[in-house]
Amino acid sequence: MDKQKLYQSVEKSKDILTELSDKIWSFAELSMKEFKSAEYYCQVMEEQGFTVERQLCGIPTAFSGKYGTGKPVIGILGEFDALDGLSQEAGIAERKPLAGNTCGHGCGHNMLGAASLGAAMAIKEAITAGDLQGTVIFYGCPGEEGCAGKTFMARDGMFRDLDAAITWHPGDVNEIMTGSNAASLQFEYSFTGVAAHAAGDPQNGRSALDAAELMNMGVQFLREHMDKKESVHYAFLNVGGVSPNVVQPTAIVLYMIRGETVRKAKALKKRVDDVAQGAALMTGTTVTFRQIDGTASTISNQVLEKLLHDNMLAAPLPEYTPEEWELAGKVRETYHTEELPGTGIRENADLKSFMCKKTQGGKRALNDFVVPYYPMFTYSPGSTDVGDVSWLTPTAQFTAVTWASGSPGHSWQNVSLGHSSIGYKGLLYAAKALAGSCADLMEDPELLKKARAEFEISAAEGYDCPIGPEVVPGE
Repeated sequence: MDKQKLYQSVEKSKDILTELSDKIWSFAELSMKEFKSAEYYCQVMEEQGFTVERQLCGIPTAFSGKYGTGKPVIGILGEFDALDGLSQEAGIAERKPLAGNTCGHGCGHNMLGAASLGAAMAIKEAITAGDLQGTVIFYGCPGEEGCAGKTFMARDGMFRDLDAAITWHPGDVNEIMTGSNAASLQFEYSFTGVAAHAAGDPQNGRSALDAAELMNMGVQFLREHMDKKESVHYAFLNVGGVSPNVVQPTAIVLYMIRGETVRKAKALKKRVDDVAQGAALMTGTTVTFRQIDGTASTISNQVLEKLLHDNMLAAPLPEYTPEEWELAGKVRETYHTEELPGTGIRENADLKSFMCKKTQGGKRALNDFVVPYYPMFTYSPGSTDVGDVSWLTPTAQFTAVTWASGSPGHSWQNVSLGHSSIGYKGLLYAAKALAGSCADLMEDPELLKKARAEFEISAAEGYDCPIGPEVVPGE
């Protein structure tokens, strides 16, 4: 079909999409608590004629909007949760938290979901007009930040019947996301001891806090004997109280354990368990484990990546006003970056040369170009629950410019620009690229066959779900 019609459809929905993005930005709800955001999405989709299904897989804030009939069935993934401690006024270049809610969209999920729904709306209009045949499903995926909503949905087979899934993420470059990333497991370690007077009868106490600290110390020594692609992070959730003259009877520490694959992450987790057991033995306490969530590694699909890249080139890139360039420049002055935008762990010499020239040595305030597609077999130490989807169906994603060049992840700067004309232009561009890609998949069965053939090879070992059946999302 004529993709100009898709782009016009997105532009026609501009007010709906930017208002949606701003609403989610203002709600700024944490993982698995996105009740206002989820309901607002469902209302918008019902108004737009989608068949809406709420509380997918028993998750209160997971939902979908479906339109069309028959094959192919293309899923477009959306996210909408925020982060704590990042409340920020919009469209300014100084740190200025808002009164009240302490949360903010430092990862841009307000724009992520809005653009994905915008693409689904454009495809819906094309199906209605008879220009396309098939089914499009927008998935409202909650809890990406720390609760892995897609993993729980994948555990229940939610994405398995899709012919393909596509998505995007706000960023500081227009670039295909390729290569793989770490699998992760989050476990809570709860130590239980015996309270006692720290001076009067310490011999009768058994300190859970001592045990937790010894566990952390043991894991520090374990780091030397881990694979370079493995990492471990922790945070105290409970230190037993604030009275130093009490032997603390309880302590809880949360661990995130990452490995190249789910299998390797699970193997590392057993070693961390041994350290925890040893700490409990040394202190005369007991320890119990409880899984919070987990994510799988991501499978790259180069057929879909190339398709997304072609559509990023085809869609009209945003043009920025002098005021937007000035704002981005001022925002960029608030942080220091020594790394060229978009290079990261990339080791391709041509790509680095391209980025150096295009960004003027990393000095440009906004990256108003598309990065060439270089299929990579690189490994990112970060984790995403998009990985779990990629084990069930061919999946690909890209980043689009919504922030100033070199912007740090999970930052107040991202919150500020996520509610600005710079952010709006990025989300509309992403919606057009997603819509164009979805249209190609619906019109060209050979593309889907090639993507599926690549997937069957890459995912041959099968999906190793990182969470057990007993794990309840958000608890």
